[in-house]
Amino acid sequence: MLIFGHRFIPSDSFYHVSSIDDILHTPPSSIIYLEFDESNLDIINHAHENSIDMALLVKNTTELIYASSLMARYIIVHREIAKTAQNIAENYLFDAKIIVKIESENEIEEIALLGIDGVLLSNAVIKV
Repeated sequence: MLIFGHRFIPSDSFYHVSSIDDILHTPPSSIIYLEFDESNLDIINHAHENSIDMALLVKNTTELIYASSLMARYIIVHREIAKTAQNIAENYLFDAKIIVKIESENEIEEIALLGIDGVLLSNAVIKV
């Protein structure tokens, strides 16, 4: 299980960007983080075309499929759709890992029991 942002476990940080220019202000080999939204398609396409690792927050199954097609490295989902997202990712052999955004480390066990690839604590996301 991948764990991002836990105080005991070193992990990559995710850089929350809101423009293509923001990507220039992230460290080399950063993972950019943004919400899958039509207004962000220019950033998403730029990242995809330039092989920049990205984590996309999705709200539903359709966006999950889009995120995979756009080569997101991580697909961030809410707990409500986590199990469905994981099943789809396994069925279609996604390269992306399914990650659930959590508020507390107390939620790690519950997510692990669901068989989800990983969790993301909020302190792993750095606003650019």
